[in-house]
Amino acid sequence: MIATLLQYDFIRNTFIVGLVIGVIAPLLGSFIVVRKLSLMADALSHVTLGGIAVSLFLSKTYLPLASLNPLYLGFGFSVVGSLLMEKLRTVYKHFEELAIPIIMSAGMGFSVIFISLANGFNTDLFSYLFGSVSAVSRTDMITIVVTAVIVFIVILALYKELFLLSFDEEYAKVSGLKAKVFDIIFMVLVALVIASSMRIVGILLVSSLMTLPVAAAIRIAKGFKQTILLSILFGEIAVIGGLFTAYYLNLAPGGAIVIISVLILIITILFQKIRQKIIISNRGEENGTYSN
Repeated sequence: MIATLLQYDFIRNTFIVGLVIGVIAPLLGSFIVVRKLSLMADALSHVTLGGIAVSLFLSKTYLPLASLNPLYLGFGFSVVGSLLMEKLRTVYKHFEELAIPIIMSAGMGFSVIFISLANGFNTDLFSYLFGSVSAVSRTDMITIVVTAVIVFIVILALYKELFLLSFDEEYAKVSGLKAKVFDIIFMVLVALVIASSMRIVGILLVSSLMTLPVAAAIRIAKGFKQTILLSILFGEIAVIGGLFTAYYLNLAPGGAIVIISVLILIITILFQKIRQKIIISNRGEENGTYSN
């Protein structure tokens, strides 16, 4: 069944992109959750939507830009939004969380304006909002895979610095680490991953793929590295399961991926509770044995 399904080019493109996104989104999401910046992904996804809306408007208004790939402006807006967010965090030193709703509001404002100028929603925009099994072209695949490889290499190269900044930013600064530089790099990486993921998960749901697998992994992991590995495993299960479900049931893949992620989270929560009860029960039996 899988071999038959993968004989189509667009399906192969989608699954390759899905497998790649299933790795880098939870990988970067692990740092986002630890740094308590989960809502940042939502804000940047709205900025990315603004870039997509502007691109669709330009392609309809100016014929020379009709072949413009919306993915490129999505990348551009997302990166600029991430840099502006980092700048606002320094402006509002004691209220850093304000940067997130400010950027989110600006992104939504751009989106609404240019969606209305482009005569409302259309099929292309819906595929960006909620993901699509058939919308990933070969050009999209190559662009996303190259971007993902770059992000992965940077994360591996700067793992120690990002780890230190995530868990003890003050110590990192005192030890001489240029926190501002690494914060900017981190924000750009997040922007690139969000823009890359929108083809599969959809702009409105992309933050879920960066946080839900991590939330599930945290419940059962015994360390940060294990959290990363488990979140990637859960992310891949959600993406592959979601794409198959979306294809055979004719659903938006973003919704299917998110629901599977939620189910994984529920299972891990129940698993942890059952494990805790077993541990408590075993301790009670041991205490009873020792008392006898």
